Amino acid sequence: MKRILKSFFSLSFVLLSLLANAQEVAKKTAEIAKKDTVAPIKVNRYGLRVGVDLFRLSRSFWEEDYRGIEVVGDYRLTKKYYIAGELGNEDKTVQEDYLNFTTKGSYFKVGFDYNMHQNWMNLENSIYIGMRYGVSSFSQTLNNYKIYTTNPYFDTNQLITSGKEFKGLTAQWAEVVAGVKAKVINNVYVGFSFRINKLFTNKTPDGFDNLYIPGFNRKYSGDFGVGFNYTVSYFIPLYKSAVKVEEKPKK
Repeated sequence: MKRILKSFFSLSFVLLSLLANAQEVAKKTAEIAKKDTVAPIKVNRYGLRVGVDLFRLSRSFWEEDYRGIEVVGDYRLTKKYYIAGELGNEDKTVQEDYLNFTTKGSYFKVGFDYNMHQNWMNLENSIYIGMRYGVSSFSQTLNNYKIYTTNPYFDTNQLITSGKEFKGLTAQWAEVVAGVKAKVINNVYVGFSFRINKLFTNKTPDGFDNLYIPGFNRKYSGDFGVGFNYTVSYFIPLYKSAVKVEEKPKK
């Protein structure tokens, strides 16, 4: 029993000594920090981010008349600006009131993104706006059509099978982009973007309009269209830049 009490008092003495020493060290550390405060360091990573559009991939499974894929990428130039682009291929069959046609072709887009989000310490999320210049090369196949007429002597329900293919078609346009990218795990990002498109040039076949253009999507009245993508991408860091964060002065 005496040995137990002796050990207990010895252990208690050691613990009290360590606690007192720790408090003294913490006090001195706090005093040094007040005298010489070091600004926190923020690390900006620069590199290439590549991924795919999950919306187009999934659409190929649940939409019978569509096949498509789009590869996306961006490269961080400065703290706020990124070079960005997309490369893809689409095969889409469209059924209209009076015609059925299939569009096949490839496209690429290039432009920039500006990140408006002010990230906290070492976060790399994006709320961005940007622009793209897009180019598409494709073909149109007129599968079948009905003759439109208001003359009651003609049968407007007669379906005429064509199968005529128009090759060598091209289009160029500009896009205004707004989107979000968020890091979910290390170097992996998910995001989405909305686009408003303005068509510049549009090579059309004789007697037939390009109602769907790969990369531009559906062409509505006039030369305007809209677009959307939902992406997952992987960031490949190339180099880092450390920046001291200036603390706001206390009032």
